Amino acid sequence: MKKIIAAIDFSRCSLHALEYAIHMANHVEADVIMVWVDNIDNSDQEMFVQQREHRHEIKKQFDEVIRHYQPMLIRGELSYKLRKGKVFREIANQAKYDDASMIIAGSHGVSGYEKFWIGSNANRIVSYAPCPVITIRLDFNYKDRVNRIILPIDSTLETRQKVPFTVRIAKLFQSEIHILAVYSTSVQSVQRKVDSYVQQTALFIRKHEVPFVVEAVQADNITSSVIHYAETVDADLIAIMTEQETTAANILLGPYAQQMVNNSPIPVLTMQAREIMKIHAGM
Repeated sequence: MKKIIAAIDFSRCSLHALEYAIHMANHVEADVIMVWVDNIDNSDQEMFVQQREHRHEIKKQFDEVIRHYQPMLIRGELSYKLRKGKVFREIANQAKYDDASMIIAGSHGVSGYEKFWIGSNANRIVSYAPCPVITIRLDFNYKDRVNRIILPIDSTLETRQKVPFTVRIAKLFQSEIHILAVYSTSVQSVQRKVDSYVQQTALFIRKHEVPFVVEAVQADNITSSVIHYAETVDADLIAIMTEQETTAANILLGPYAQQMVNNSPIPVLTMQAREIMKIHAGM
């Protein structure tokens, strides 16, 4: 892993995410690139002048942030980029341009609100990102190590694609992986498929000599069941795919990944199927 993107709007939430990005970068010897996006229409000439002055102030703020946070980044370089456009699209574009291995963004959750853009764009960043994304809430006090990672396994083909990247994170942090079989139906054939995927996952993790346990939950709502289990075992990270199976409850409440990003008090590592082919073998 060479570069980590940190989405910055100078809110407390985004600066907390930056600290987490630095924490991750120190374990993988990566550079951290902070990205700020000007998302205000400046077609008006007067507005254009104001925005130019505003960007000058933004650069001064970044200089101060670098002075404060660079000493915390042990081996990498802390830098920043200014972009203009839609926040989620420009964060994704910068990640593509830098061939970033990960994006880290703050999330306010469903009840949080600040005048800044980071929290309201967290789900869109996840949806558009060309690489894995970790979203983290301001009130999450991360530890020096990622001790336990929750790996929910359901009946979809995509569910196993998050396993290799999760294993790499686990090896970096010497984490224990909790393989969580999620049964969202009582149909035996579907449950057997989940059991088969869990067995395959366990074999892969064992091969890579990562400690793990296997647990199971019957879930009317996948999101709430996974979060409840994660809180019970004091987990540090939940690894999911953006596309997961849906239950009737999930259809009513919104996509699984969106629910997880909005509701999880624990950082969420989100991956998309199209990202898996790009995972860096040298991380």
